[in-house]
Amino acid sequence: MAGRRRRRGAGRAVLAFLTAFGALVGAGLAGAAPAGAVQKGGRVAPGVTYEEFDIEAAKGVTHAHVLRVDLGNPRVRVDLLYPGAVAARARVSAMADTQGAVAGVNGDFFNITETQHPGVEATGASVGPAIADGRTLKAAVPKGQRFGPELPPGTTTEDVFGVGTDGRARLDRLALAGSVRTAGARLPLGGLNQYALPVGSVGAFTSEWGSVSRVRATCGTDTDRAAPCSTDTYEVTVRDGTVVSAADTPGSGPIAAGTTVLVGRESGAQQLRKFSTGEPVEVEHGLVAADGDAYRLALGGYPVLSDGQPLPGLDDTTSAVRTAVGIADDGRRVLLLALDGAAAYRSGLTIAEVAATMRNLGAQDAFSLDGGGSSTLVARKPGASTVSVRNHPSGGAERLVPNGIGVFSG
Repeated sequence: MAGRRRRRGAGRAVLAFLTAFGALVGAGLAGAAPAGAVQKGGRVAPGVTYEEFDIEAAKGVTHAHVLRVDLGNPRVRVDLLYPGAVAARARVSAMADTQGAVAGVNGDFFNITETQHPGVEATGASVGPAIADGRTLKAAVPKGQRFGPELPPGTTTEDVFGVGTDGRARLDRLALAGSVRTAGARLPLGGLNQYALPVGSVGAFTSEWGSVSRVRATCGTDTDRAAPCSTDTYEVTVRDGTVVSAADTPGSGPIAAGTTVLVGRESGAQQLRKFSTGEPVEVEHGLVAADGDAYRLALGGYPVLSDGQPLPGLDDTTSAVRTAVGIADDGRRVLLLALDGAAAYRSGLTIAEVAATMRNLGAQDAFSLDGGGSSTLVARKPGASTVSVRNHPSGGAERLVPNGIGVFSG
């Protein structure tokens, strides 16, 4: 991955597939639409263009929508689209218009349902880490608690697409570093604004979380998302560095600025029961990058292409509507892809085909985002002050999602 680690040597089966697929889509046309594609599109804003074209894939023709974003243009930037809280969802078009973006796509996989935990509220919160405008919003849930397709070998829920404070895009991995300190103890922090906490841990919830119930954070286990909710929980509210209240079960409602709610499960709950009202508590947290880079934007998903090579073990069987982001020109250019969900194109691409497509478009590194009914690409039309949905969401309308990548120009 750019700026962190290089994974090479994909399996022969994957490489053989990509060779054949490259012939179909014109792999020799690096940075171009597939050979023979009927291409439409044009300029969206300074440094931002849009195009659409057909791809002859293994399961049939699919239709691609692509945004090309020039981060070398001083008027252009990308940042996180989100509805103002981690545990909230909105349409990509609404988030783009609210934040003034000229274009964008949907983002990370998320806690979409809780059918396995009757009576527990689905939070709508995303799986991976999130940073918006340089501000840390949340950390990653345990791998066994994620929603979405199976991860490629060697990847984790901490993998992110990000844009550093240097203005360049890269793939990286962001781990939570934090602690809870009292006069007599120091506890490691196991989570930050997450819909699922590791077993036996203590997690912190801040005003960035929103008002949704925190009960879901104590359900499932590190390896089984469907496991029952813990019966050993405890919650402590810290305001201005002092314990002000406690409860046996996680609560809900907005969290005020300057307040942190600590939620513990199992041994974490047992540690929190030792806290007393009025006791001073210091909570520290942050996301640490593998290479020490600082980020202005980061969101989760999973890598599919690294240094021009597909990751080993990518699925080449299951086709679906997909969204992905690619990085070109050593992080100076970003490619945003969303497939069309109209009935004629719904066969989509496999993840291996996504990697091949992004490489064919000129990407050195690529990252899969949430797909299916979530796949949405929006962009302003000439003279418009608001965005339009350019693809057809497979559910017939835009799905409410927790975040996305917004493109800003001007």
